[in-house]
Amino acid sequence: MDVMGDKATLFETGRFVQPSGEEAEADPDVDETGEAAEEVRLRLAADAGDVEAASVLGALLLRRADLDQAEPHLRAATAAGDRAAANNLGVLLHQRGYADEAAGWWRIAAVAGSAAAAHALGRHHRERGDEPAAEYWLRQSAEQGHVLGAYALADLLEHRGDDGAEQWMRVAAERGHREAAYRLARALDRRAAERGALERGAADSAEPGRAGRAAGTPGAGPGATGAADRTAAGRRTGAVRDAGPRSGTGLGVPPAEEAEQWYRQAAARGHRRAALHLGAILERRGELKEAGRWYLTSAKDGEARAACALGFLLRDAGDTENAAVWWLRAAQDGDGNAANALGALHAERGQPQTAERWYRAALDAGDVNGAYNLGLLCAEQGRTPQAEQWYRHAAYAGHREAANALAILLLQGGDTTGAEPWFSKAAEAGSVDAAFNLGILYAGRGEDAAALRWYERAAAAGHTEAALQVGIARLRDGDEQDAELHLRCAAGGGSAEAAYRLATVLDARRPRPSAHELGEVVHEKTECEEWYERAASQGHRRAQVRVGMLAAARGDVVEAARWYRLAAEAGSRNGAFNLGLLLVREGSEPEAVVWWTRAAREGHGRAALRLALVYARRGELDEGQRWADRAVTLGPAEVAERAARLRDALRQELTA
Repeated sequence: MDVMGDKATLFETGRFVQPSGEEAEADPDVDETGEAAEEVRLRLAADAGDVEAASVLGALLLRRADLDQAEPHLRAATAAGDRAAANNLGVLLHQRGYADEAAGWWRIAAVAGSAAAAHALGRHHRERGDEPAAEYWLRQSAEQGHVLGAYALADLLEHRGDDGAEQWMRVAAERGHREAAYRLARALDRRAAERGALERGAADSAEPGRAGRAAGTPGAGPGATGAADRTAAGRRTGAVRDAGPRSGTGLGVPPAEEAEQWYRQAAARGHRRAALHLGAILERRGELKEAGRWYLTSAKDGEARAACALGFLLRDAGDTENAAVWWLRAAQDGDGNAANALGALHAERGQPQTAERWYRAALDAGDVNGAYNLGLLCAEQGRTPQAEQWYRHAAYAGHREAANALAILLLQGGDTTGAEPWFSKAAEAGSVDAAFNLGILYAGRGEDAAALRWYERAAAAGHTEAALQVGIARLRDGDEQDAELHLRCAAGGGSAEAAYRLATVLDARRPRPSAHELGEVVHEKTECEEWYERAASQGHRRAQVRVGMLAAARGDVVEAARWYRLAAEAGSRNGAFNLGLLLVREGSEPEAVVWWTRAAREGHGRAALRLALVYARRGELDEGQRWADRAVTLGPAEVAERAARLRDALRQELTA
C-alpha cells in the first residue's frame, strides 16, 4: 500500500511534537538533534508503558522506513487499543508483503473509526476485485472527511460509470487533492465538448441545405499539405467552494469555465498535465504570455506535450531557434508531434535528410503523421514510388489526408479506378479536400448529380471552391437564391470567380440608374460594384474589365484605363479592346493599334474590324483587307456584316 497523505493523515495523529521556539531559531542542523532528543523521550515514555508515546514512536520509525524497530512499538500500542497504531501497523505489514494480515488490522482500526484505515481497507478490497466491499469502506472513509477516501471512492464509481463519481471527485478536489481537481476538470471539459457538439448539431438541423460559412483564405485545392498538428484542451478561472458531496457543476458556472477553475487549482499544486491543459485554454483565448508560463511549468516537470506546445508558441512568435530547443526536448521524450515539427522545420530550411530522420522518429513514436509527412517530402523530391509507399502506410492507418494524397498521386498516374476508393475513404473520414476532389472526379465523367452531392458536402464544411461549384450549379438550375448564398460563402472565402459571379447576379437585379434633376447621373457605389472590385483586385480579368467599364461610365478615364490595362496585360481580349477605345478617345491611336492587334490575334472580332478601319483610313488597303477578312471570320454577326462590306469596298478600291 502506497504512503497516502501528509504525516498527520498517513499516521492518523497530530501528536508529533513540534520544535520549540528556540530550536526553530537555531541552525537547521539543530533540528536533527531536537528530533533525536524527542525520539529518546518517546522511547523512555513507551518503555514506561505510555501507549500514546509508543504509537507516535512507531509512526516516526515507520516514516523513517525503520520497520524492524517500528513494529514492536506499533503492536504494543495496538494491543492497548490505539486505533492509529492499528492503522500504521497495517501500513507496515502491507509494506512487508503481508496484505491479508494488514487488512485485518485496518479492519480493526476502521471499525474503531479510523478514516485512514477505512480508506486503506477499501483499496485492499478493490485490488482483490471485491468492489462491493471496497465501495463500503471507501464510502466510510469519504463520509468521515478523508480526502484520499473521497478520491478513491470517486475513482471506483467512475470506473463503474456511476453518476455519483463526480460528487466525490468534487469533494476531494475541494479539499486539495490535485489529481481529483484535474480529473474533475477533464470530466467538465468533456461535458462542455458534448454540449457544444449537440448545439452545433441542433444549429445544423435548424438550417438544412445551407452552405458552410467560409472564412479567411480560400480552401485548399486537391491535396492538403501540412507537417505538424497542434494540441489543445479546456477553459476559465475562479474560487474553490468548501462543500460536501453534490451533483452537477458549480452554481450556474458553465462546465467549460468551471473546468478551467479546476485545471488552475491542480496546476497550482504542481499537476503537469493540468498545467498543459490550462496553457492550451489560455492560448486559444489569446492570452499567450500566461499560456507560455504554464506550458513552461509543465514542460520543466517533464510533460513532453507541453514542451511541444511551447515550441509552437515560440515559433508563432518568430523564435524558431528556441522553438527547436523545446521540440527537441519533447521529441527525445517520445513526442511524435514534436518530431514532426522538427522535421517540418528542417524541410523548410532545405535539409531534407534531417527532416526525413525526424519524420521517421515521429513514426517510430506512433505518430502516423510521420508517414504522411514522409510522403509529402518524397513527393516534393520527385520520388513518386516512395511517396506512394508512405501515403499508403499512413492511409491504411486511417490518415484521411494521406488517403486523399494517395488518390491524387494515383490519379496523376492515370489510375482513376485506384484513386476513387481512396478519395471515398478519405471523404467518409471527414476530409473536405477529398470530398471536393470526388466532385471533380465525377464531374469529369459527366456524372453531374454525383459530383454535386460531393460538392455540397465539401461546401457545407466550408470548402470555398466547392461552394463556388454548388453556386454555379444552382445558377444553371435557375435557383438564384440558393446560388447567391453559396456564391457569398465562396466569395467570402476568397474566391475571385465567386465574387465575380455574385456581382453579375446582383448586377442583373439593378434598376436603371435614375437621372439627377439637373440632368447629372448621381453615382453611389453598389454592392455588386464592391464585389466586382474585390474580384478585380484578386486578378480576375473579366471583373477588371467590368470595373473599368463602370469607371468609364462615371467619367473616370484614368481609373478605367488602369483596370483595362491590368486585364489586357493579363491576357484579356476585352480589356485590350476597351483600352484601345479609351486610348483613341484620348488621342493615342498608335498605342490603341498595338492593343487592338493583341486582341484581334486572340480572336476578338471587333478589334479586327477596328484595325481594318484604321489601316483603310491610312491608305494601307492590303492590311485593311486582311483584318477585314479576319473580322468576318471572328464575328459576331453584326461585326461580320460590317467587315464584309468594308472588305468588298477595299477590294473594289484595290482593283480600280
